[in-house]
Amino acid sequence: MKRVLVIPCAILGAGAIAVYVLWLTRPEAVPVPTERAAPLIRVQTLDPHELQLFVQAQGTVEPRTESELKSQVSGEVMWVSPALVPGGFFDAGDPLLKLDPVDYEANLESARAALARAESDARRARKENTRQRRLADRSVASQARIDDAQNAAHVAEAALREARARLGRAERDLQRTEVYAPYSGRVRSEKVDLGQFVSRGEALARIYAVDYAEVRLPIPDRELRYLDVPLGYRESSEREEPATSDAYPIGDLAEAGAPDMSGPSVLLQAEFAGEDHEWVGRIVRTEGELDPKSRMVTVVARVEDPYGRKDEIGRPPLSVGLFVDVRIEGRVVPNALVIPRSALREGGRVLVVDEDDRIHYRSIEVLRTEREAVIVEAGLQPGERVAVSPLPEAVEGMRVRAQTDEPKRRKSGSS
Repeated sequence: MKRVLVIPCAILGAGAIAVYVLWLTRPEAVPVPTERAAPLIRVQTLDPHELQLFVQAQGTVEPRTESELKSQVSGEVMWVSPALVPGGFFDAGDPLLKLDPVDYEANLESARAALARAESDARRARKENTRQRRLADRSVASQARIDDAQNAAHVAEAALREARARLGRAERDLQRTEVYAPYSGRVRSEKVDLGQFVSRGEALARIYAVDYAEVRLPIPDRELRYLDVPLGYRESSEREEPATSDAYPIGDLAEAGAPDMSGPSVLLQAEFAGEDHEWVGRIVRTEGELDPKSRMVTVVARVEDPYGRKDEIGRPPLSVGLFVDVRIEGRVVPNALVIPRSALREGGRVLVVDEDDRIHYRSIEVLRTEREAVIVEAGLQPGERVAVSPLPEAVEGMRVRAQTDEPKRRKSGSS
């Protein structure tokens, strides 16, 4: 029994001695300091370059000049031009409609006869007045007869002026039995037909000019800072007189007081006949009021010869009523600094990486914020490096590892 207990105790004692020997001969642990690696971020070096700004807008094509054609005399319609139908084109001075002139020809002859009688009566009254004055000089005629002769001469002169006025009106009424186009244009709608009797002042058709087309473009008032458009009284060009059929035929507008087309260029885009097309125009004016609810200002773009009447082959017509997307050419920023939108932090700040790869917060002034980029107006200098990757735990002066991204040079800005 004692032998059975001795053997295990001996084994346990030997193990304890071995453990103690190992503990005495253990190596000493040397502490090694650990270094935390600086975060790796992407940076972009600021490279200034010339930048063209653009402003986007939308609008509907409208005619520059639209008129309601009305009859100035009454009568039966004797002839209607084939062009006087909805969609018909006509040139300035083309006859559009003729009324029965018989009654007006008769009125003209009557007015001529009345004028001849008035001229005869005026001559006789002048001669009688002269004769009575001669008799008065010889003390032969009485004062009453002299007064009667003078009064008769005045009445005859008044009747002569009235007869001339009636003759002029009769001539104009006869001319008005033929209706001519006041300008080159197109018919929107017509309300008259052959054999119909029309009254003075009755509407015959609605027409519009095709020398220019206009598009009203509402844009936010803040976008005006990007455009070179006249806003003040003295900057605005004088409103041009509407082109008349004789003074301003199509094709001669540039030489005959055409509007100033030196405003910002615009590019109009729309789908027509199943294909995408483009037209080029100019901003010609701004409308006079700011919408107090939407804070929108309306600028007017004008496109010359929208229907291609000057033999421009292959260009589709810029039809009235077409909805178009418009890109307006704005200011040119000569030395623009552009950063990715991801570089802009909360509060209008950016992270600038110095030469020692340490980051610093910098407040900037933004000229314009676009979909993927920010155009900086002040606060940064060319050659500085800006962090473009997210860094949520950024601390002022923190060291980073910078990896440079090649900036994408922007040729134009868009809203």
